[in-house]
Amino acid sequence: MANKVTPMQQIRLLIQLLEKDYSLRAIAAEINLSRQPTTEYARRLKKSCLSWEQLRQLPDAELAAIVYQPAVLPDFTDNTRRVEFNARLAYFQAELKRTGVTKLLLWQEYKKECPSHYQYTQFCILLKEASRTTQASMHLQHTPAAMVMVDFAGDKMQYVDKATGELINCPVLVAVLPFSKYTFAMALPNASIPQVITAMNRCLFFFGGVPHSFKTDNMKQVVSKSCRYEPEFSTAMQQWSLHYNITLLATRVAKPRDKGAVENEVKIAYQRIYAPLRDEQFTSISELNAAITRQLHFHNQKLFQLKDHSRQQLFEQQEQLLLQPLPAESFAIKHQVLAKVQKNYHITLGENYHHYSVPYQYIGKKVSVVYDADYVEIYFLQQRIALHRRSYKKHDFTTTGSHMPDGHQSYATQLGYTPTYFLAQAAGIGPAVHQYMEQVLK
Repeated sequence: MANKVTPMQQIRLLIQLLEKDYSLRAIAAEINLSRQPTTEYARRLKKSCLSWEQLRQLPDAELAAIVYQPAVLPDFTDNTRRVEFNARLAYFQAELKRTGVTKLLLWQEYKKECPSHYQYTQFCILLKEASRTTQASMHLQHTPAAMVMVDFAGDKMQYVDKATGELINCPVLVAVLPFSKYTFAMALPNASIPQVITAMNRCLFFFGGVPHSFKTDNMKQVVSKSCRYEPEFSTAMQQWSLHYNITLLATRVAKPRDKGAVENEVKIAYQRIYAPLRDEQFTSISELNAAITRQLHFHNQKLFQLKDHSRQQLFEQQEQLLLQPLPAESFAIKHQVLAKVQKNYHITLGENYHHYSVPYQYIGKKVSVVYDADYVEIYFLQQRIALHRRSYKKHDFTTTGSHMPDGHQSYATQLGYTPTYFLAQAAGIGPAVHQYMEQVLK
């Protein structure tokens, strides 16, 4: 009776049978309860000094207060062993977080200090009971389109290089919208910043919009300096966030529950992506990602347990329309270097030794060069002074005429007085002039 609560329906049936003067033996057989608890419940009901009619009309809470004994927490103040254990409990919990410290080691130390000690099994049981209250988890309500959480899966996926037969390991990036649990996953060639940014570009394209914030742990690709209050983010990720108008957030160090949604999706990814593909063999990362996308589609369309909707349905109905629109172009990483304007009013981009012009007034000045795969921008004191399309031709020059001094512009114009130039000018006037110019140039 002390370990199992008798249902209230049986208690009310007990009251009815007592009111009809049934014997306790007959009542115990009728309500399928042993004699001892039946007798004890009858004693407590009679002790309440209420009539059977009044007892039957009481609500469950008031009737339970009469029938059931109030829960009493055990008192260990007189238990020397428990008092000594509780005095060391905080120390045990702190030490278990340190590298290499085990429960067995702590028990051996505790055994030497306390003559009347618990044995190892009971020691572990008490530690486990204490950890239940210190590891409580909180249910959080997430706002639609407010955040995307990102993390790398702990295990990697693989494909076979056709040329060498080598098994190539690929890290897998997982992203989730916490409100709908709508999930994205992608295998990367490596975990470098360019690959992470490429994956995040595809992630936002997969979602069809941009959440308001981006949250991850302190992975080195995103966070250059960890701090609980003001973490510093890498330059590339700051540029990415400005391009998409998304706020960068980082969890506290060693606090995975700060991004519990993606931690849980990583666990589910092992079951719904890794496990179904475990026996398939891929010969390229594109084949691997195609298979991941297939499994991801199944995962997002699968109904939640005990619910009548899936991640994709919840995303499309309540979250997708609240995402920010995607910019016209995907983000491309921009690199920034310092350069000095040479006497020929050009700077040299050392990555492929191509030279780009700036206005000649900046000769001898130090300028900032920002470039990506398509364009080269040149800044002086935060003001852009030149813009060029990126050229990959080594040891060549890209020059804008307006950047030249007047004398250089005149000479360049003279160099442009070729037969082709004169014929083009004549064609602009008329066919007869063009024909005459052809005769002159002969």
